[in-house]
Amino acid sequence: MATSTPWWLLVFALQHCCFSNPGPPPPPSNLQCHRPCSGSHCLDIKCIWNPKPHLDTSTTYSLHWKKNAEDEKVNRSSSDGLIRRAQFESHAELLVWVQAKNQFGSVESEPVVIHTQNIIKPSPPQFQFGSRDPLEIFWNNSCENLQQSVEDCEVAYNTEEDRNQIQVSFANNCSLSSFFYELIIKLFAHFSQYEEELTSSFAHLDPQPNTVYEFQVRCKCDSSLFSDWSETFSIKSAESAPVGEVDAWWDCGPSSCFLNWKNLSNSQARGYILSYEVTVLYNNGTIQLMNVSTDDPSSLYIFDGMNWRLTSPLKDVSSVNISAYNALGATKASPLPMLTPDKQADFPNIDLEMNSENLTVSWNPPPNFSDQVKQYVVQYKDCGLGEFDWIKVNNHQTTGFFKGAFKNYTPYQVSLFVVSNLNEVRHLATARGYSSQRVPSVAPVFDRSEITGTEMTLFWKPVPSCNQSAMILYYQIGVSTQRVYNVSVTPDHEGMTYKLSDLSPGEEYQVWIRAVSKAGPSPKVTRTFRINPHEGYRMMSVYLVTILVVLLAVIICLCGCLLSFFRGVNKMWPLLPQCLNEKVPDPSNSKIFRQMRLKVNEPLTWICVPLHEPSPKISVLEVVAIKSKVFEPDGIRKENGFSQMDCQDDQKQDLGTENTDSTDSGFERKEYSKMVDSDEEKNDGWSSSEEEQSTSGYEKHFMPSALEIMVE
Repeated sequence: MATSTPWWLLVFALQHCCFSNPGPPPPPSNLQCHRPCSGSHCLDIKCIWNPKPHLDTSTTYSLHWKKNAEDEKVNRSSSDGLIRRAQFESHAELLVWVQAKNQFGSVESEPVVIHTQNIIKPSPPQFQFGSRDPLEIFWNNSCENLQQSVEDCEVAYNTEEDRNQIQVSFANNCSLSSFFYELIIKLFAHFSQYEEELTSSFAHLDPQPNTVYEFQVRCKCDSSLFSDWSETFSIKSAESAPVGEVDAWWDCGPSSCFLNWKNLSNSQARGYILSYEVTVLYNNGTIQLMNVSTDDPSSLYIFDGMNWRLTSPLKDVSSVNISAYNALGATKASPLPMLTPDKQADFPNIDLEMNSENLTVSWNPPPNFSDQVKQYVVQYKDCGLGEFDWIKVNNHQTTGFFKGAFKNYTPYQVSLFVVSNLNEVRHLATARGYSSQRVPSVAPVFDRSEITGTEMTLFWKPVPSCNQSAMILYYQIGVSTQRVYNVSVTPDHEGMTYKLSDLSPGEEYQVWIRAVSKAGPSPKVTRTFRINPHEGYRMMSVYLVTILVVLLAVIICLCGCLLSFFRGVNKMWPLLPQCLNEKVPDPSNSKIFRQMRLKVNEPLTWICVPLHEPSPKISVLEVVAIKSKVFEPDGIRKENGFSQMDCQDDQKQDLGTENTDSTDSGFERKEYSKMVDSDEEKNDGWSSSEEEQSTSGYEKHFMPSALEIMVE
């Protein structure tokens, strides 16, 4: 049977397990004693020490002292760490220690020997006045009140821009310390002894012009301790002419550019800047001069305490020059060329590391690229509120650093530019960054654009980049619960489409979309789409019609090829059987024949002969009467089955058709024996052999020979 453990045993075990064993407290350490003075009076001795922390708060501390002599046995103590003036002599040595005691025992610190006169701590010095040119400060100390001389003084000073304190020890010539920056400063200090009072001074020989310096000083007298630091004394150094150049840059959008420049730092201004002079050089050669006063407000510019900006965009500008003026001079003009519109090619992307306080931009230029670079310019811009800043780095640097308060869930567009040795400005790369991201916004528009058969095209419009709270890595598109597709995107892609395939006509689909960022996916946006059941039949009809059209085109092509083949065989036509040459074309109906008649009558008409139908040599058929022994009953002779009257009629009919463009439809074909060149029909001296030799291929193909006429 299990028994419960008493609670007090648990507490006891917990104490012995989790806490150290009880015992005496740790011994006190770092015991220091001094006599603070007020004017000429130095009274009690005050001692301080460093007790070790202990869980037991019941430990008590007591201060003990006695004269540092062998025969002295008197041991005095106090609980407040003070040795009253009545309890020690003016010039004596004391042995001092501290005792710590609790219920488990007591311990003592290491004893310290002090001399009551050497532990005097004078009151802090008091500043009297200072001068600006040269920068020098003066103060009084209390060593004279103590009837002692000044042994050493230390000066600590800083500027408003650099709060790191710089200490100077007069005794050790100079001793500098700085946390972030190493400053080389020439120092000079001297002391002046006047009859009435002891006055010390310190001169800064090379101060920053027009800079506020804050001084503190402490001193020690003969064989005494250093006093506490004095109150702060502030003084501004004298002005001088400004140095350096004004840092200017362009803030360019899709259609306009605004000029910006940074306010000069105190180290560059070296005085109060009265105005900035802006010289604008336009492409047509004209020059415009603008004077921006730092005292008189104007609608021409905006100043946010750090940067200046012209409110009107500059167009058709080739370059600008800016100078800063104060009462003693001006900076040299800083030229700023206009941004070259074309983008630098083949440059790698830039990498961003960003949080709410810092932005680090890094890049890796191609080999030997830095040889052409004068400097890089890195800028960032909040496209929502227009927050804008830039820095310039040298050509050997590949990292830019910004320090500021970057808003959460806000896109910042970071761009890298280069200024070449020819003083040309080119854009290299752009990236978008977030100090922190969250789940992205859903697509405001999601629908289908068209449905074609079994395919459906989707489209959506993402949230504009300036309103996105995260970098969208990709989109997910899901079809019901079956398929999910990942669609990659680019940061500046404002419209997206995606095609779904292998869909079934007549079926209803639920399609959803969501954006995915580093912080996770956004909520789904779902739409329901139905595929038209007639889409399949319609597509089938379209496919069938397409196939039929293709087949018809193939058949037409084959027929054309066969026709071309038979035209080539026409040269062998007379050798074919007569039945294949039943019908012979009538040359009187030929377009070529009519055109050639015009050619004979009008010599210039050959210019208008179509190129697609070459002009052959046309001949006129001459029917030659052949004597026959056969006569008709009416006394007319028949030759080879034809009467002479028929031949005459045929000749008359042929001559009649030469003057007309119509064809006699009463005859299926016109038969003729041979052709005679119309241009040479007056030449009666030709022999039959010459005619046979001059017979063309056209005549051989289309005209029947005399023998064929006689046979018929």
